[in-house]
Amino acid sequence: MVDHYETLGVSRDASEEEIKKAYRKLARQLHPDVNPGEDAAERFKLVTHAYDVLSDPESRQRYDMGGDGAGGFSGFGGFGDIFETFFGAAGGPRAARPRSRRERGQDALVRVNLELGDVVFGVHRDIDVDTAVLCETCEGSCCQQGTGPVTCDVCGGSGHVQQQVRSLLGNVVTTAPCGACEGFGTTIPHPCPTCNGQGRVRARRTVSLDIPSGVETGLRLQLPGSGEIGRAGGPHGDLYVEIAVAPHPVFSREGDDLLATLEVSMTDAVLGTTTTIESLDGPVELEIRAGLQSGDVLTIKGRGITPLRQPQRGDLRVGVQVVTPTKIDAKQRALLEEFAGRTKSPAPKLAEFHQGIFSKLRDRFRGN
Repeated sequence: MVDHYETLGVSRDASEEEIKKAYRKLARQLHPDVNPGEDAAERFKLVTHAYDVLSDPESRQRYDMGGDGAGGFSGFGGFGDIFETFFGAAGGPRAARPRSRRERGQDALVRVNLELGDVVFGVHRDIDVDTAVLCETCEGSCCQQGTGPVTCDVCGGSGHVQQQVRSLLGNVVTTAPCGACEGFGTTIPHPCPTCNGQGRVRARRTVSLDIPSGVETGLRLQLPGSGEIGRAGGPHGDLYVEIAVAPHPVFSREGDDLLATLEVSMTDAVLGTTTTIESLDGPVELEIRAGLQSGDVLTIKGRGITPLRQPQRGDLRVGVQVVTPTKIDAKQRALLEEFAGRTKSPAPKLAEFHQGIFSKLRDRFRGN
C-alpha cells in the first residue's frame, strides 16, 4: 500500500497546515493543465488521494490505525474542482454565475441637534433625509414600461467570459466578468427614463424618530432599514442618527445628574431662607439653611436626567456661592461693624487647600 505521508513528502506527525502546504506545492507541479505528461497525471492522482485522506482528521486517524482512510476523490468533483479550491481558478460551472442587479442600499448618517431639556424625558423628531427611494415609474425593474431585461448575447447569460492568459504555470483558462452586461447576464436595452435604469431615484423623505431620554453627544441611534434603498429595488440600508446636545447656559450634565450654581446673598446665607428655582422641568422649592457656606452643595432628588432605558432619574445638585456685597452705605457699615463687634470671628488665615471656589464646587459635585 502506498504511504500517503511519503507521497506528500511529510512526516507522520505533520500538522494540517504542513500537509496542505506540501499538497499545494506538488499540485502546482503535477496538475494536468500545467504538466500534461502521463506520469505527472498519475502522480497527481496519488498526491490528491493522499491529501484527501490526510486532510480529514477522521480519515487520517483511520489510516494511521491501519485502514485505507477515505477512498477516491470523495471531497471533490474532479481535477478542476481541486485546482479551483486551492488556486482560485475560474471557468468551471460554479464560477460562471451572473451577479444580481439587486444590491443592498448604503447606510446613511444624519445629525440631530438637541437641547439639554430634550434629554431629560426624551423627544420626538421628524427628520428630513435626502436619500435614494424606489423609482415609482418602474418599481425597481430598471426597465421602461412594457420591456424587460434581455439575455446577454456575449456571455449567453452566465455573466462571465473565458480568457486564456499566460502565467508561471503556463497557459491557464480563467473567467472574468462580461464587459457587455457588467456580469449581470442580462442587458437592459430600454432603461426606465425616470431612474436611468437604476431602479431608484434621489428624493427627500421624512423619518419619524422617538429619541429616548438620557442620550448624549456622540451617541448614534440605529434605525434598521431606514437608509437608502438598493439598486434595482434591493433592500434598504440602515439609518444612523448622531446626537449633538447643545450647551445650556445654566445647567451642565455629569452622568445622570444636573449641576448648577446658585448665588446666595451673605444675609440669606447667615439667616437661611427659602427660594424657588427653575429646573428644566418646572419650578422647584429650595431651602437655604442658616449658616450655609460657599461650596456647599444642595441636592434635589429626582430632578436630573432620566437614564437611557431606565426609569429612575438622576438628581439636581446645586452648588452654593455666597455673594459678598461690594458697595454699602454708612448705616449698613455701622450695622456690620456692630455685628462684628458682637461676634467672636476667627482671624483670617490661609486655608489648608490651594484651590479656588469653583474647584471646590467641582469636587463637592463629584462627592470628594
